[in-house]
Amino acid sequence: MKAYLRSVGYLIVLYIAGLLMLSLLRLALFCVGHHFLSIEGAHPLGAFVRGVWFDNVVACYISFIPLVALTISHTLGRGQPGTLRVVRWWVSVLWILAILISCANIPYFLYFFKNINSSIWNWAGYGTTTLGMLFGEKAYYPPLFSFLLLSCLFVWLAGYVMPARPHSSRGMSWLPLLPGIPLIALCLFGIRGRRGYNPIKVSAAYYCNDPFLNQLGVSPAFSLLSSSLDNLRPENKKLQLTDDAQALSNTQALLQRHGDENRPLRYQFTPSGSSPAQGYNVVLIFMESMSACLMHQGHTPFLDSLATCSLYYSNCYSAGLHTNHGLYATLYSYPALMFRNMMKGSNIPLYSGLPTVLTSRGYTTMFFMTHESQYDNMNAFFRTNGYSEIYSQENYPKEKVVNSFGVQDDFLYDYAIRRLSACSSPFFATLLSISNHPPYVIPKYFTPNASEPEWQIVEYADWSLSRFFSQAESQPWYSNTIFVLLGDHGKLIGEADSEMPESLNHIPLMFYIPGMPPERDEGWALQMDVQPTLLGLLGISASQNNFGVDLRSLRRPCAYYTADNVIGARSSDHLFIYNPSAEQEILYRDGVPGWPEDSTFSALRYYVFNTLQAAQTVVAGGNTR
Repeated sequence: MKAYLRSVGYLIVLYIAGLLMLSLLRLALFCVGHHFLSIEGAHPLGAFVRGVWFDNVVACYISFIPLVALTISHTLGRGQPGTLRVVRWWVSVLWILAILISCANIPYFLYFFKNINSSIWNWAGYGTTTLGMLFGEKAYYPPLFSFLLLSCLFVWLAGYVMPARPHSSRGMSWLPLLPGIPLIALCLFGIRGRRGYNPIKVSAAYYCNDPFLNQLGVSPAFSLLSSSLDNLRPENKKLQLTDDAQALSNTQALLQRHGDENRPLRYQFTPSGSSPAQGYNVVLIFMESMSACLMHQGHTPFLDSLATCSLYYSNCYSAGLHTNHGLYATLYSYPALMFRNMMKGSNIPLYSGLPTVLTSRGYTTMFFMTHESQYDNMNAFFRTNGYSEIYSQENYPKEKVVNSFGVQDDFLYDYAIRRLSACSSPFFATLLSISNHPPYVIPKYFTPNASEPEWQIVEYADWSLSRFFSQAESQPWYSNTIFVLLGDHGKLIGEADSEMPESLNHIPLMFYIPGMPPERDEGWALQMDVQPTLLGLLGISASQNNFGVDLRSLRRPCAYYTADNVIGARSSDHLFIYNPSAEQEILYRDGVPGWPEDSTFSALRYYVFNTLQAAQTVVAGGNTR
């Protein structure tokens, strides 16, 4: 019996040590992210109390099997020394994983303003690229060092406090079951996390109106585990916002389309009004992490000036948080479906998008990226869906590759200029920049004005664009080319104003046609709207089956988008946020959370629920062309 109690005591010591380390890392996140605090008077103690609550769920998961093994071993009177050694390494490995997740959560949270979740598995297939990003960015070194330090400390502690090898009893004893059964039951209750019908969910961490403190209380390991398990459940693999058939019918009404059984959103797009760029070439530039909040701060002089002489949409929003979302939405006019990467998979669906439409009109279609062509399955997806030429890291000199994401922006633009100048018109070229993404690499030949790396890289990205346009102006194709510039997604800038910070999705969108009078449009715009708006400017009619609208002829009532595990819809003074896994609605009016629901919130919910559900239905049915 004494040997059993010593063994259980050893497990409890490691349990407490693990909780302390996770709490320490939560404190570290609070210290480096305290500027996110947005609600005056909100007390952080509630977040730390709830953090221990959620961490305890993780701790009980780790401890359950060792506790059962020790209880059975001591009851049977066999193999206690061997069992204890297995318990030591089992617990050590799992606590090290929990510590790793909490350390990785710090830079993840600072970048995305949300806890680490199952979306990280999208990066698992790019081992060298992902590792290059982690080890190439100096800002990630403190979390990496913390992980190594705490892991070594835990392993040392697990060996230091391990009881002396107990003598194996020779016969069965029921005494260990007296404390063992209640302890096992208590551990199971800890895994469940609460009394009541449902086990603990993320929504239990929300205790105030401050989005930073609400998320601080969620254990990163719990967030990753629960979101990953949710993905495995059949009922959670798809959005269940409303009925599929009803969503299609409602979306047809919202977008003024009729379609047919095979293509429910099909319509014949015909340009309305003037088409000032008929027969023009097209250069579409995705600016990595270019939030609209980065502009007009003194760091983007070229973009700021270009906006004043373009058709500029000041209220444009990205479909999601990741590059694959922006590419998918902009080129093929479909919304992002949470954190799902719609371009991945060996069975690649066929879409009718800008590349396919322009190919059918005799355009040469080219895609220029900085990194390897296999990243996010781009090579296979784009070649299947309209692009005839792909230029990637495989095409560039090895000495020009500066990090795991390949070459820098100015080299990409130089390379593209040479290819475009050798191409016969008309052409459609898509350029995907990368420099404004960690790890930041500032070339020695560029001298920034800012002192912070986050702003230096923005200055470099802007300078690279300016240099590209300066070179393009000297080319014979410049005067009959329409340039489209937009962010692939945004970036967290300043304070977080909600659970879905606006800067993460608010992006610039401009159509620049040399000689065309400028125009500023403050209506709602989405990445999905780029395709029909561009086709309208080009004067091209096409059969469409998607979710985009021509912004020059139709007005959207709101903007809607997703951010991994949450959905948002925004009007001029309302913000509706919905977390499907927690079934939680969050309402903002004039930036104030918790405002009572009114008809505007209902309209936002209706719009985003129906369109996203309809998009999922169309994609699942293979009716994307």
